[in-house]
Amino acid sequence: MEKERVKIADIAEELGLSTATVSNVIHGKTKKVSKETIKRVQELIEKRGYIPSMAGILLAQNDSRIIGIVVNDHEKYEGHVLEDGFISASVNALSREIDLAGYFMMIKVTERWEEIVRFASMWNMEGLVIIGFCEQDYKRLRESMHIPFVVYDGYFQETERICNLTIDNYDGGYQAGAYLKAMGHERVLCLSDNFTCMDLARINGCMAAMGEEAAAVLEIPLKKEARMRFYQAREAEILGYTAVFAVSDFYAAELIRYLQEKQIRVPEDISVVGFDDSPLCACCQPALTTVRQDVRARAKTAVSVLKNLREGEEERITIKLPVFLVERDSVRNRKEGVRVDGNQKERNFCRDGM
Repeated sequence: MEKERVKIADIAEELGLSTATVSNVIHGKTKKVSKETIKRVQELIEKRGYIPSMAGILLAQNDSRIIGIVVNDHEKYEGHVLEDGFISASVNALSREIDLAGYFMMIKVTERWEEIVRFASMWNMEGLVIIGFCEQDYKRLRESMHIPFVVYDGYFQETERICNLTIDNYDGGYQAGAYLKAMGHERVLCLSDNFTCMDLARINGCMAAMGEEAAAVLEIPLKKEARMRFYQAREAEILGYTAVFAVSDFYAAELIRYLQEKQIRVPEDISVVGFDDSPLCACCQPALTTVRQDVRARAKTAVSVLKNLREGEEERITIKLPVFLVERDSVRNRKEGVRVDGNQKERNFCRDGM
């Protein structure tokens, strides 16, 4: 015979407390409840095997303890967005920091901003971290819901209860360009699938460090098969440069694999630098020189800011985190004719005044 489910009323009666007090402890509303009472309720809940109603927890006004993570399912990921090195590292870091803060995390992948509103309201979320959407989407979201949210790399004017948590993309590109120049590279090719927002900032930084005449840009297709055909058609043009700066580790690692399949050596024949310092960097042979952004520091900041926004301690805010160049094996020192030391080094090639 199935055991009868323990109810909040049963716990309250046994402890001589009101059902409201027990409910508040279960749902985390403990500001006005003594530590002793909280301990008594928690101990009896465990002893009696109380299973809370998930619906009751999620519908407790503004107290679901859930933070949502929404990632734009952009066509360039071809249905594998969570497998992208930067995305997976970011989600992993967010999972850790959200758990440490005592919250639960839920993830949604979508390319439609309307789905974000439905997702947040259905689960009564306390905040959101949104990755990969555009300015127009953020404006619509702000008009459609009132919970605070943090945007990774947003490009928009400061808006109430939205934090734009970005990195210094321009300086990252500048550091890559300054490093390549210091290593004797006089012609650098910048690769990206678009020339807007953060990718444009990275390219502009690289070109500023190299000099307008020493750097060029090439727009690559979004789809992998099209990129492979593109690389083949433009191979001679690419090899006319001594180094490539790709706006992401994904494109950098992919280009290295393509070149190696064509018996073109990296870095002996051409050097490659990426951006993000994702797990792909260590998997590459040679290991990829890249610009590091600290995904854990970003995640920790995101969770902290969400809490501040929810408590009314911040209204509108932009936070820009620093980045650093990490030297590995994918860049040849043309001044010496050899590659750099294989041991990882983190260096700062920031522009003057940074």
